[in-house]
Amino acid sequence: MPSTSAPARPSAPPPPPPAARPARAPLTPALDAAVPRLEARALTGWYGAHSGIRDVNMVFQANTVTALIGPSGCGKSTFLRTINRMHELVPDARVEGQVLLDGHDIYEPDVSAIAVRRKIGMVFQKPTPFPTMSIADNVAAGLKVGPRMSRARIAETVEHALVQAALWDEVKDRLHAPATALSGGQQQRLCVARTVAPAPEVILFDEPTASLDPGGTTRIEELVHELKRAYTVVIVTHNMQQAARVSDVTAFFYLGRLIESGPTAQLFTAPSNPQTEAYVTGRFG
Repeated sequence: MPSTSAPARPSAPPPPPPAARPARAPLTPALDAAVPRLEARALTGWYGAHSGIRDVNMVFQANTVTALIGPSGCGKSTFLRTINRMHELVPDARVEGQVLLDGHDIYEPDVSAIAVRRKIGMVFQKPTPFPTMSIADNVAAGLKVGPRMSRARIAETVEHALVQAALWDEVKDRLHAPATALSGGQQQRLCVARTVAPAPEVILFDEPTASLDPGGTTRIEELVHELKRAYTVVIVTHNMQQAARVSDVTAFFYLGRLIESGPTAQLFTAPSNPQTEAYVTGRFG
């Protein structure tokens, strides 16, 4: 009697192997939205035997402004300098822990500190234009480290950086004038233009309005709002009103430690830590 069983079904071919995921080169933009733009992990910054900051863990998302607040000497500026490797320029200084830029540790032995500082630019407390250089040459100074560019490309980049720094309309007819001919507020915006010219991913501001008059301060604060559209911004400030005006996130440092961080409105109105509340309400500072 012939068999009535169904014929065997041919087995399905095995699925193709998954495509190899290309390794990301260090210091390139994150491809995964879940990866923070910048992250500190158990970060401690030493000056010889003294720690300026200790065991700091913090995340910075892309296109946000984070304000660092706290009393003088609490570690804000030290933290800022550890996250773009300027801390290591201090004699006897060293760092423990990790700083991740787009998921890559900037302190790995094969990562160039110069490359890090192109990607994580910094603007200091006092304007620091190069006094012997013209306005245009100041902006182009950071372009000398990296791929060679044609004169036309350099000129285009200088113009774009000055536009980003809200300075182009004020200096476009005197690009070859000395940078020292600018006002203090203009010089600070020139330093911003010099910082953005190499196309960083993160911009660090260390009390950028401390030496400016109210008008210059307002221009820098407006500029910070504009810059976050293209960059991740971290700003150290002693002015809590300024932190409230310019930032999305605020972090409170005290005695070298990160005490609390969170959305700015929440931290100023309903902080979770008593030390934070005492500082923002003015009971100590």
